[in-house]
Amino acid sequence: MKNQQNQVLPAELASGLEQFEKWRSEHKARTRFPEHLWSMAAKLAREYGLNKTAHTLRLDYNCLKKRIDTAVSGNMPHTEVKPQFLQLLPSGFNSELECTIECEDAKGSRININFKGRELPDLTAVISSLWSCNQ
Repeated sequence: MKNQQNQVLPAELASGLEQFEKWRSEHKARTRFPEHLWSMAAKLAREYGLNKTAHTLRLDYNCLKKRIDTAVSGNMPHTEVKPQFLQLLPSGFNSELECTIECEDAKGSRININFKGRELPDLTAVISSLWSCNQ
């Protein structure tokens, strides 16, 4: 097959051109090329040169270059790594806990309790015993 400048194209490049033209004739304009055509174009560009392949197959030079670069680095183009859920469990408190309780009964008696430490006692038991001592 001859290209626009009446030069004979290598058989593989001519075959690639036929496949791209066939695909273009069967699909609407501005439709994305399938991955197998891009892979073939990248392979041809590595063998026959990026500029010649992009020009012959009527592909955007920069898009084809990105495909070649990602193929060389082993990454698939345009793939996003989606974040996954990561649950972090606390291993314990590093600081001391602090709690202040203020209670007042009907007679107006008050109790203020301040707790500091890693563990808090059973607060209902502490308050009950303190109120019972007061009466």
